[in-house]
Amino acid sequence: MSDTATTTQTLLEVHDVTIKFGGITALDGVSFDIREGEILGLIGPNGAGKTTCFNVMTGVYQPTSGQIRFAGTGLAKMKRHAITRLGIARTFQNIRLFKSMTALENVLVGADAHSRVGFFHALLRTPLQRREEAESRERAMELLKFMGLARRADELAVNLSYGDQRRLEIARAMATNPKLICLDEPAAGFNPAEKVVLMDLIKKVRDRGYTVLLIEHDMKLVMGVTDRIVVLEFGRKIAEGTPAEIRDNPAVIAAYLGVEEDDAS
Repeated sequence: MSDTATTTQTLLEVHDVTIKFGGITALDGVSFDIREGEILGLIGPNGAGKTTCFNVMTGVYQPTSGQIRFAGTGLAKMKRHAITRLGIARTFQNIRLFKSMTALENVLVGADAHSRVGFFHALLRTPLQRREEAESRERAMELLKFMGLARRADELAVNLSYGDQRRLEIARAMATNPKLICLDEPAAGFNPAEKVVLMDLIKKVRDRGYTVLLIEHDMKLVMGVTDRIVVLEFGRKIAEGTPAEIRDNPAVIAAYLGVEEDDAS
């Protein structure tokens, strides 16, 4: 567990959020917060509601009831691009890169979320447009270097290795200049050595001033990198605490092992 979270100020508040799809309740009164400068893990068995929670936070779904506030602003009915501009970025379980574009171009797409120039500036190639384009390219290259991908800047995303595509997706998320980065199973498909490298990378992302929300099935990775953990089961929060507290929590053990809580105790 990291001990370098820089502040206890709340960045995001999820309050009593419920979301229903027909007769199915995907999230049921879930509440937790994320504090600036921390790495928060969101875990639970398959079908627990983790990705649904991400989708509600990033505007993919609207909650049936409850509230989500980010940096003091309510996210209700806010469009996805507006949430990105506000400062929330994410990656996906299944990589969603523009595979016919280069690594550099993919990161530039992320930087475009905060473009200050309009259509006519771009059409006429005004000094403001050229200056912003140069700044975006410089920022994109710096992020590719941070991810160890600078030498592959001009390669098509489809030609990158699986691990490089994962890192490129994180770089694109960082290019949106977020306050909070939501990583949805970033270690999926990684071997043990790659997971160790990823743990170090996630810590470095936080150390650059970002707050991180992490969904991950690999418990060793989660326990090794997070400051706090929230546990979901069947759409409900069943536990919250430090990695040490979660590791010994009977309700969490029961949820993962499929045994009664008394037996887990």
